Amino acid sequence: MGITTQVIGLILSLAILVFVHELGHFCFAKIFKTRVEKFYLFFNPGFSILRMKKIDGKFHFSFFSTKSPKEFVEHPEITEWGIGWLPLGGYCSIAGMVDETTKASDLPSEPQPWEFRSKPAWQRLFIIIGGVLVNFITALVLYVAILFTWGEEYIPLQNAKDGLYFSQVALDAGFQNGDQILSVDGKTYEQLADMATAIIVENPQRVEILRNNQKDTIYLSEEFTQKVLAANQALFTYNIPFIVDSVLQGSVADSLHLQKGDRFVAMNDTSMYSFYDFREFLLNHANKPLTLSYYRDNEQITDSIVVPEDGMLGVQYLSPNDYLGTTKVEYGFFESIPLGIAKGFKKLSDYVKSFKLVFTKEGASQLGGFGTIGSIFPKVWNWEIFWNMTAFLSIILAFMNFLPIPALDGGYILFILVEMITGRKPSDKFLGIANTIGFVLLFALLIYANGMDIFRALR
Repeated sequence: MGITTQVIGLILSLAILVFVHELGHFCFAKIFKTRVEKFYLFFNPGFSILRMKKIDGKFHFSFFSTKSPKEFVEHPEITEWGIGWLPLGGYCSIAGMVDETTKASDLPSEPQPWEFRSKPAWQRLFIIIGGVLVNFITALVLYVAILFTWGEEYIPLQNAKDGLYFSQVALDAGFQNGDQILSVDGKTYEQLADMATAIIVENPQRVEILRNNQKDTIYLSEEFTQKVLAANQALFTYNIPFIVDSVLQGSVADSLHLQKGDRFVAMNDTSMYSFYDFREFLLNHANKPLTLSYYRDNEQITDSIVVPEDGMLGVQYLSPNDYLGTTKVEYGFFESIPLGIAKGFKKLSDYVKSFKLVFTKEGASQLGGFGTIGSIFPKVWNWEIFWNMTAFLSIILAFMNFLPIPALDGGYILFILVEMITGRKPSDKFLGIANTIGFVLLFALLIYANGMDIFRALR
């Protein structure tokens, strides 16, 4: 059920984003009296799940058809709305435009006044920009709505009384488990995620820490970010003890009569503090006997067990939220507007800064396709997380479409801007060739990204 929920979340999110993106093109086309031949959610190679047109005031439908019905063809001035079967995007087919649905040879020899190619450059520019613009506006609206509906709940960094638990890359750089980070290049942070983003994206030089009540400085190398990406591990998380919150009936923990509040302190006479050390120790001792020690009401108890094959004792640990405590901030409607807009621009800024990492060996190895995106959605449905993910994906979609690559909106924008500057319009044949090259590059990237998902799943 968990994977199914993730798939549903991914498809629903993409459906919303594709629809609003193409709606942006559609609305500007209609503003400038440009004919839109087809508006499709998802691609429809071979057949369409649904085709619809409103002809003479009545809706006409066609289900699971390989081509448009005769009455649809007889009314080309009316937009055909449809749903395809391949959920990899969608399209808005604009008359007189060379795109993924129309070749230059498909256009009539003489431009018609309702066609895209007949419109002034500035109008064509707005029609193309419409998709990117609406995607970004959608993200801002979602962030405003999220803050108004749910507010913000997070663990303040000052609550991290036991410091942080670091990845091996961070340990190699000089950090120690239990360190508290005071500032990054002199800047302080309230939330862990913001600080992690700053360290990875901003490429800082020094990190001020507090260790054993003594201030110290960690100097990061130029290669630190690349090492973090290559390791494919979270940079750090909150350092918390292993405290039992609940016990699964019939589990090893149940047979030991572990109780809520028991705190683990050692395994095989090896003292430990962090939950993550205990978890790794258990995973490394699957099917092996060991002794574990824990405190209950200030009394130390030691038991012997055989670790199950999956390395799990059958307990739910006390989460960082419950152990450290969270701060909940609620916002009124008018408070949410500027804060939501600011959050959207901050997300865009961070993503643009991180995009440069794609062009490194380590960054390219972290690229992922639909599997990677889908895995970010929760396995248990959560509307707040869903809308946060949708807002962030909307920003990504807006930025990626703005890149000056033929076949993307950014490619068309580039050609139109060149035309406005030079006064020379690229030929339809040139646009067709450029789009073909762009589609080949994008398809190759799609294969690579999804291939990396498969490779990581099989590894």
